[in-house]
Amino acid sequence: MKKLSLPIAAALGLLSMLGAPMSLGSTRAADLASRHPYASDKPMQDATVFAPGVISGGDFDSHPAFTPDGKTVYFVRSAPNFRFWAILVSHFERGKWSEPEVAPFSGQYADADPFITADGSRFFFISKRPVAGKPREDTDIWVMDKTATGWSEPKNLGAPVNSGGDEVYPTVARDGTIYFGSDRSGGHGKTDLYRAHYVDGHYAEPENLGDAINTPEDEYEPWIAPDQSLLIFMACGRADSYGGCDLYLSRNKNGAWTPPKNLGPKINSDGHEYSPKISPDGRYFFWTSARNGFTHAPLPKRLDYAGLMRLYRSSGNGLCDIFQIDASVLGIEPADVAAWAR
Repeated sequence: MKKLSLPIAAALGLLSMLGAPMSLGSTRAADLASRHPYASDKPMQDATVFAPGVISGGDFDSHPAFTPDGKTVYFVRSAPNFRFWAILVSHFERGKWSEPEVAPFSGQYADADPFITADGSRFFFISKRPVAGKPREDTDIWVMDKTATGWSEPKNLGAPVNSGGDEVYPTVARDGTIYFGSDRSGGHGKTDLYRAHYVDGHYAEPENLGDAINTPEDEYEPWIAPDQSLLIFMACGRADSYGGCDLYLSRNKNGAWTPPKNLGPKINSDGHEYSPKISPDGRYFFWTSARNGFTHAPLPKRLDYAGLMRLYRSSGNGLCDIFQIDASVLGIEPADVAAWAR
C-alpha cells in the first residue's frame, strides 16, 4: 500500500485551505479516504505478505478477521509448537497498523479462529477455556456481542453446535447459519465440515455438508459467502494437493455443491494453507501459509549474526504468515460481491 505523508483527511483539508482545485483530484482523494486500509494502489495478482514486520513478522501469525470498516484486525499468534494460541488486535492509525496487543478477552486460555459478522455485531472464536467452571481439552465455539464499550463477555455457544469433540473455524452467513469444522462422531473423515441453521434465536442440529465436500481425509476451516453461494475451505490429503493442506473452492448451484477446485499455486504451496477469508469489501482474499523462502542455494552474500537472525525471524521463514491477493485471482468478481449484499 502506498505510504502517505499526511492522513487523507488532513491532506484534503490542506488542499481546500490552499484553494487547490478539487474536481478531478477530489474523486481520487475521496476514494482514498473511504477505502479500506488494506487496499492496494496496484493490482495484487500474486501472494503478498500482509503488514510485514507488524502483523506478519516472523512469528506464527494466522487467521485475520477485520471489522467491517477494515480499520481493526484481529488475528492469531501461536506458540511455535502450536500448543497455545492468543488472539491479538491491531488498529490502522496515522496511516499504519499499530503494534499488536493481546485482545482484552484473550491471553489466558488457548483462543483462535476469530470471525466478525458482516454487520460487525457479533464476534465468534474458538477456545479451550472452561465451561461452567470445568476445564476443557477440546475446542468449543464462543460468541461475543458488540456493545457500546466493546465486546460482551464470551458466551459458549453450547449444544448442538458444540460437542464432545473439537469445533473449529466458525464463519456465519447473513441469515445466521454457522459453518464450522468438527471431529464429532458420524462424519466422513476425522474432521468434516458442518452447518447449523439459526432459527428463532437458536441453532438447529448441525448437518454434515455431505460427500460433495467431505472425504475420508480431513476438511477444516470453511469460509462461507454471506449468501452461502460460495465456500472456500482447507482440506488435507487430496490427490491434487500441492503438499500439506490446501485451500479449495466450491459453489452452491441450485442447492448442490460443485466439485471442489484446488485454488492453485498462487494460493497453495508445499506447506500448509488455511484460514481463508474474503475482505469486508469483497476485493481481496486473505489466507495463512506456512510457505518459506529457504532453500539450499547460497545467499547473495555472507550474513553476519545480526543479519542471519533478521532473516530467520522475518516473514517467509515458514512459521506462518498472513497473505493477501486480489479476489479476482480466485474467480470472485464484482457480480459475486453484489449478490452477497442482496
